[in-house]
Amino acid sequence: MATALHAKEQKAILVVGDSLSSAYGIDKELGWTALLQNRLAYSYPGWEVVNASVSGDTSRTGLNRLGSAIEAHSPDILIIALGGNDGLRGLPLSELENSLASMITLAQKKDIRVILAAIRMPPNYGPAYNNSFTSIYTQLADEYSIRLIPRLLDKVADQPLLMQEDGMHPKAEGQPLILENVWIELEPELAALNGTTSDQP
Repeated sequence: MATALHAKEQKAILVVGDSLSSAYGIDKELGWTALLQNRLAYSYPGWEVVNASVSGDTSRTGLNRLGSAIEAHSPDILIIALGGNDGLRGLPLSELENSLASMITLAQKKDIRVILAAIRMPPNYGPAYNNSFTSIYTQLADEYSIRLIPRLLDKVADQPLLMQEDGMHPKAEGQPLILENVWIELEPELAALNGTTSDQP
């Protein structure tokens, strides 16, 4: 009985992303999802982070994995941080939009709160493509009434000293800033589910 009670009390955040969320090139415990778990232990005990991010994942492969991940972990909150590999591989923007929409719908049908993290492509892709790419996230957030992290790597991607030599993946020093970008949108959801008041404006 105690085990069953503990299982009900435990809440989970499922992160489905790619190498930007899987601590690519750095120690796993220095990645932003690990830092999030540390913060939760202090600020919201009883919450667990399940990092189901896979390096190289596209929105389509993330969608393919989502159902089994939800079934395995029964998350209360889902953070979707995908799209970079779609852009790098030149996949149709319609595929990105459809896959993300399907992930959001799947989660919402199970009463899971969804937070969408917007990814931006490098400037050399051109303003027209980048605007079309980023607008997908804004439109989906509006359509499905979910929280949007406007830019996962805000204050990180444009700082060379915080990026690895490939210019695409953050160093360990950039991970706390990524966590802050996530926390701004995540913390109000945690507070709501805990029945407390968020410190966020």
